[in-house]
Amino acid sequence: MLAAKQGKVTFIRGLHNLQPHHQRSVVTIGSFDGVHLGHQAILQQVKTTAATLGLPSVVMTFEPQPQEYFSGEKAPARLMRLREKIDALLEFGIDRVVCLQFNRRLRNLSASEFIHQVLVDGLAVKHLIVGDDFRFGCDRSGDFEMLAEFGENCDFDVQDTRTLEIDNERVSSTRVRDLLQQSDFGRASQLLGRSFSIKGRVVYGQQLGRTLGFPTANVQLHRYSAPLTGVYAVLVNIDGVGYQGAANVGIRPTVGDLVKPVLEVHLLDFSGDLYGQRIEVEFMHKIREEAKFTSLDRLVENIKQDVKQIRAWFAEA
Repeated sequence: MLAAKQGKVTFIRGLHNLQPHHQRSVVTIGSFDGVHLGHQAILQQVKTTAATLGLPSVVMTFEPQPQEYFSGEKAPARLMRLREKIDALLEFGIDRVVCLQFNRRLRNLSASEFIHQVLVDGLAVKHLIVGDDFRFGCDRSGDFEMLAEFGENCDFDVQDTRTLEIDNERVSSTRVRDLLQQSDFGRASQLLGRSFSIKGRVVYGQQLGRTLGFPTANVQLHRYSAPLTGVYAVLVNIDGVGYQGAANVGIRPTVGDLVKPVLEVHLLDFSGDLYGQRIEVEFMHKIREEAKFTSLDRLVENIKQDVKQIRAWFAEA
């Protein structure tokens, strides 16, 4: 699948879709989950070097993420779906995103095979920028020193980048997940460089919320676990207009009809049809954990209390 932006190919899925004119570029490699400030520091290096050399800037990433391939349902919750990640990388100013399917064939490549097949034959990379802890290959024997040695023989330069720290704290996707679990949205926003949000298209659900008096916009998260769960005060962006809302992230234990989590948002003081629209839900404040109630009547009473608390929080914020 190729995605075009302003007449230029900006997303390439698989090495087989690379054309000769896609080669010779400044490249970085990683999962880039969350595209936080640490990632952005690397991306800025890529952009600056690409501009100096007069070459395109490229991010290579993987789907599924390697941790998901190896750990399945036990893998850390994603901060971003693939589409959100691609949008964030392109919005930052990266020229092209190359996404490789992380499968058995890729997983079994030795470090030297990865360099030859992916970096040299596939991308024909001219300048590679990687994090200081970057490891690759089936036995994880590949590192910066190995890349530099191969680069001398294969006509590409290698540059490393140091881990970004803020207030003596390493900026990482793991740390952002921890902060979201703690509902520390202020600190998470500092590490992300923006507020944490989830974007997605509103889909049809069972319309249970409507029958209970609280219609919701449902967004499928397409992941085994979410980086946060519970009931939240949120701001919802719809075509550039912001609305206050109440959101639940979880598996709806009272109804018991879900295995994977879903995001449900009830917009305060809003009426209209949102089906099919893309929305962005920004998390502001946690109200409570998701809970299982003994009846739908008890659920409705708790939703009413949630909405009351959320209105009061926005009034004081």
